[in-house]
Amino acid sequence: MANKVLVIDDDADFVEAISTLLEAKGFDVVSASNGEEGSKLAKSQSPNIILLDVMMAKRSEGFDVARSLKENATTKDIPVILITGISREMNLPFKFEADADWLPVKTVLEKPVKPDVLLKAIEENIKK
Repeated sequence: MANKVLVIDDDADFVEAISTLLEAKGFDVVSASNGEEGSKLAKSQSPNIILLDVMMAKRSEGFDVARSLKENATTKDIPVILITGISREMNLPFKFEADADWLPVKTVLEKPVKPDVLLKAIEENIKK
């Protein structure tokens, strides 16, 4: 059975590109275009890993979703990789890092992310 990846991102082109890459590598991919839909899918689909964008309907949506997934008994053990362009978009002088409380994710990747970097991060963090 293929590992399932949930992609939560409102950029349809990004989702299509990531889905094509992951499906070619044998992953089963499901996607959501917003945090609410993504949270529901995380609970119903039990993915092995979640790829989560930050800026969707609101600029902090991904941060909020990451925390709510960690607080839910059904989703708390699903690893999350945050993929974002917020630092570049907002011209921030710092990068975001995983943190047990404020940003409970396994790793943070900056968009645009190279396919080999993404695949390595998934392999290192996926729940088997």
